[in-house]
Amino acid sequence: MPSQEMLEAMGKFNQELIAAGVMQDGGGLHPTSKAARVTFSGTDRTVRMGPFSRTSELVSGYWIWQCKSLEEAIAWVKRAPNPMPERSDIEIRQFYEMEDFTGAATVGAPRATRSRRSRLAKSELHPYLSRSYLNDTLTFAR
Repeated sequence: MPSQEMLEAMGKFNQELIAAGVMQDGGGLHPTSKAARVTFSGTDRTVRMGPFSRTSELVSGYWIWQCKSLEEAIAWVKRAPNPMPERSDIEIRQFYEMEDFTGAATVGAPRATRSRRSRLAKSELHPYLSRSYLNDTLTFAR
């Protein structure tokens, strides 16, 4: 678990993201000792229980931000507290939007996307980061 200082620093940063209208969602993930992986090979499925090696490539948490550009996202990440005591990476990736699948979208897909976004807007964020409610108030997890 992160230190109290890290929780406070991350909470402050998350508050800035929320105030700027950037943060849409976020959360921390349990360690791989509590995880499973399902490997697909044709019609076969193989389940492996954690913990998993190669910890340098594991995801421990996430943010979902809405930024105008990759450059804006990079600028925000540069301001983030380092979440690990040693060297660490934060990867920035973009979501596909329905418009990216021209001709492949079904009739109900735009409505489903709006519905998912509506549910996310009403949900609270994982307490590891912070909790945000519809009125944008912020409380820190203690």
